[in-house]
Amino acid sequence: MKEETARESGRWAAVAFLCVAVLVLGMDDSVLNLALPSISEDFQASTSELQWAINAYLLAFAALLLTMGAIGDRLGRKLMFQAGMLLFGLSSLGGALSTSMGMLIAFRALMGVGGAIVLPQTLSIIRASFTDQKESARAIAVWAGVFALGYGIGPVVGGILLEHFEWRSVFILNIPVAIIASAGGYFWVRESRDRSVPRLDLVGVVLSATGLFSLVYGIIEAGRLSWTEGSVIVSLSVGAALLAIFVRWERRSDHPMLPMAFFKNMSFTGATVPMTLAALSMGALLFFLSQYFQSVQGYSPLAAAMRLMPGAVIAFATALAAAPLAGIMGIKLTVCLGLFVSASGLFCFSFVTPHTSYLAVVGANILVGGGFGLAWSPAATSVMGSLPVRRAGIGSAMDATTQQVGGVLGVAALGAVLNAIYLDKIGNLEVVHLLPESAREAIRNSIQSAHVVAQQFPEDVSRLIIDGSSDAFTSGMVEAMLVGGIVMSIAWVVTLFILPTRIRPARE
Repeated sequence: MKEETARESGRWAAVAFLCVAVLVLGMDDSVLNLALPSISEDFQASTSELQWAINAYLLAFAALLLTMGAIGDRLGRKLMFQAGMLLFGLSSLGGALSTSMGMLIAFRALMGVGGAIVLPQTLSIIRASFTDQKESARAIAVWAGVFALGYGIGPVVGGILLEHFEWRSVFILNIPVAIIASAGGYFWVRESRDRSVPRLDLVGVVLSATGLFSLVYGIIEAGRLSWTEGSVIVSLSVGAALLAIFVRWERRSDHPMLPMAFFKNMSFTGATVPMTLAALSMGALLFFLSQYFQSVQGYSPLAAAMRLMPGAVIAFATALAAAPLAGIMGIKLTVCLGLFVSASGLFCFSFVTPHTSYLAVVGANILVGGGFGLAWSPAATSVMGSLPVRRAGIGSAMDATTQQVGGVLGVAALGAVLNAIYLDKIGNLEVVHLLPESAREAIRNSIQSAHVVAQQFPEDVSRLIIDGSSDAFTSGMVEAMLVGGIVMSIAWVVTLFILPTRIRPARE
């Protein structure tokens, strides 16, 4: 009895240290945004360079998840977790010591590689450690909640650090966290791997990594340029072609990295597809709201970040509550309920104006975050539970890949909706046509540039520019959130029709 209790506490200690790693990975998705002005000032960086300081991490992360999940199944998940945390910590140190934008972007990309190694191992270690389905669901709920919390508190942590220290502090913070997670993992995480795994599918590894890289790169560039830009079309086409070849190869290979038979199981596909759609809708929310609070309503970066916190906290709480609720209602209804609540929150955002009260905005944000947390945890449980333990790395990587790619697509696609409406509204402002060409171009560039330009003119003209650009941005945001609500609604309808109520184990 004592031995079983000790084993149980050991498993949960391992989960705690895995969650430390997940927390910092979630934070790094968003923590750098607030530091961009300081970085720009230090390095005289262009807008494109600043975008790549953010996107290099995301691109490497999303492109390598599937590959690293498969390698972890083969070489050992604990070993890969330790290696990934080491790379993440060292590249964070490199980021802190960077002396140019090129150096910073390179180390951000290496951080993304480290994150891609670590994240699929965390969920697959949990799946391998808990054989009881209820305990596994509870552990996955904690994992999902902590990841959501990390993503939400990233801007807050960044704001607090930047209030007292220079921008390099957002990288230095990662180093002790990486040491703690790595040390705890060394002592508490038990090694697991697929001992009967066939030889590494090198063709599948290359096709999946290059295909995802090209696809995500194209999505990122579409958000920066346009969907009709030649380089964007080429990148998206190449990515889609490589992934199509990857699917064909995996169907014919006698040692596939991702067995296509997994997709015949609706516990796998029925959770993966809706959560990709949900991540698309969620991806742009933080991007929009951080600008809305700062540029439209005039809050400081830290004040804006604090106003985003309730959504993250509620997401954490609902993710924890999802496991017992799914035990009562079943996975299908729990995921459906969560996505329905999130869709309702996104539709509420479609009524926001530049002067909407914080209570109304935070209410909508709580609905979106709370619903997503409720859906994500049981959806991840469905994906992981549908696969054999020895292929847990693939399941974990698929779950993470859908979140990352869906998020990138959401920022690009919904950002394009916002930008189109912003430009249309700005084009209809009479005061803008009376300004010099350089001022008109800056106002069209972004709401932030419009507010800077406004300070150069008399108060009556300045007020017209600020009010007009704020109204244009908010109009674009609410239309984008309306599209997001429609996509989220499609996600819960898809869930209702194809996701089983109880997990169906996969057959290889």
